[in-house]
Amino acid sequence: MELMAPCHFGMESVLKKEITDLGYDVTEVADGRVTFTGDWEALCRANIGLRTAERILLKVGSFHAESFEELFQGTRNLPWEDYIPVDGRFWVTKAASVKSKLFSPSDIQSIMKKAMVERLKGVYGISWFQETGADFPVRVFLYKDEVSVTLDTTGESLHKRGYRKLSAKAPIAENLAAGLIMLTPWHGDRILVDPFCGSGTIPIEAALMAAHMAPGMHRSFLSQSWTHLLAKRVWDDAYEEAREEVSLDDCGDIQGYDIDPKMVEIARANAKAAGVEELIHFQARPVSALSHSKKYGFIITNPPYGERLEDKETLPALYRELWNRYQSLDSWSLYFITSLEDVEKTLGRKADKNRKIYNGMIKTYYYQYLGPKPPRKSRGENPERRD
Repeated sequence: MELMAPCHFGMESVLKKEITDLGYDVTEVADGRVTFTGDWEALCRANIGLRTAERILLKVGSFHAESFEELFQGTRNLPWEDYIPVDGRFWVTKAASVKSKLFSPSDIQSIMKKAMVERLKGVYGISWFQETGADFPVRVFLYKDEVSVTLDTTGESLHKRGYRKLSAKAPIAENLAAGLIMLTPWHGDRILVDPFCGSGTIPIEAALMAAHMAPGMHRSFLSQSWTHLLAKRVWDDAYEEAREEVSLDDCGDIQGYDIDPKMVEIARANAKAAGVEELIHFQARPVSALSHSKKYGFIITNPPYGERLEDKETLPALYRELWNRYQSLDSWSLYFITSLEDVEKTLGRKADKNRKIYNGMIKTYYYQYLGPKPPRKSRGENPERRD
């Protein structure tokens, strides 16, 4: 089968590596999505194991359409009966169009639903569908008049791991936080500090990685109800594989600070829900108090953007304070994401790397200041731990 995994714009290369590491062949990388081939086991393992994907889509088919009649006929020609049973509940939940003659989402959704009904009426020999069974939401992408039609196997977005019961005003999405970490050389036995941790998403995602905990191992997925296609045993095996991968051997020093004590309590509660509360040290502390005695650590953080004009006036001083504290640390690396475009001028130094990433609809920049690599540890040496 062809499976598609949407992601944040700018995270395609990270997601591609994740899919390859799972053992599947990537067939296409496009803006905001990666396509790969796999079987039903791959569908389960991808939903449970991918950290940077938004969802896993099963490709039903594709065709060319420049008119609504072509859209109707192309949709009706797809083998919907291979997926949707007679009692299935089906609808077009999202239509996206780029550089195509057909661009009205509501019209695309309505016409495709009618075409699906016409197809299934002929196959099942009925004129009315009760739609009381499992859900089969359809997602369609039109690009230069080429229509790609998919079924959503995930349901609630993959960034919703299930642990974030409470959040900050502007929390970073879990899959974006994971992607930011994966864009760095950090690994579980290294030091990681987030001085603007908010509800704790970056430290929690780091702890999940360090412990080899699959992000979806404690949640369910929409396609688990597709029992006519996907046996429960396949899901059970995928969950069991994820549980067997968990290991605390690589867990080192992960810390999260926030100036607001209430946010620190929220972060601790979220870490407990994720099962990693013992792996993270949270503390109420301003960025001006950021310090560490060890070398070769990582600051990975999502500082305030200041979307309001009055907030933006105070931000340069905040970023300079972060920069000053970073410079006081020996051989550390600094990674932060922000929508501010003139941060390098504020800090007085150009970033070693700068990556454009879309955080929802906000264009952001991932500034990367790289520290030196640590010397290789001798075999059997214990990883550095928090003082």
